[in-house]
Amino acid sequence: MVNRYRGEVALMVEGRALPMRLTLGALAELESAFSVDSLPALGERFATGKLSSRDIIRILGAGLRGGGGALSEDAVAALAFDGGLNGAIAAAIGLLDATFASAGEGEPARPPSPPVP
Repeated sequence: MVNRYRGEVALMVEGRALPMRLTLGALAELESAFSVDSLPALGERFATGKLSSRDIIRILGAGLRGGGGALSEDAVAALAFDGGLNGAIAAAIGLLDATFASAGEGEPARPPSPPVP
């Protein structure tokens, strides 16, 4: 089960929900893969909407590894995504939205943090 408040989304593969999350390490991996030097530059790169199939594989792979999986990009490319290509693209976009979207953009506000003693 995924927790959207933690930035998690599911990648559906053969009826199984695989958790994905772009942790700080996963984001650093993507910065390197996309040859950008900052998180804003990475967000701008994704905002162009020009994603190749290799980009989708990289995003899904980083998200799966950030979610606790251990799949290589070759293994990700070989997965049988529910919904085919559209399912893979929707999962990648959902992951980017969960990571980069501000509260209020189609999502409920995050719950308040507990008070610090």
